Amino acid sequence: MARQIYGAADVALSERARQSLERFTRWGFGHLPICIAKTQYSLTDDPKRLGAPTSWTLRVTDVSLSAGAGFLVVISGAMMLMPGLPKLSRALAIDVDAHGEITGMQ
Repeated sequence: MARQIYGAADVALSERARQSLERFTRWGFGHLPICIAKTQYSLTDDPKRLGAPTSWTLRVTDVSLSAGAGFLVVISGAMMLMPGLPKLSRALAIDVDAHGEITGMQ
């Protein structure tokens, strides 16, 4: 994906990413499709290299398993991942009744 779609010349796996991939493969998840977490500013993992540069190296720092969703997340560069969120926020159930008491926080 990095070479053919994003235009990378190479892919460099950190030791942590390599170990994660080996572990997930041993666990039977090596066949899952991948999602690449990278900067939104570029096809690279470097937010300073805007657009679609060529001849760069994708730095894979880690890989996480989303077994329920059915894919591996390849984490590139210094990406921070957002936590999984529910379909409906718990805040939607919180209210204040006529007596000023907060409800919906059980």
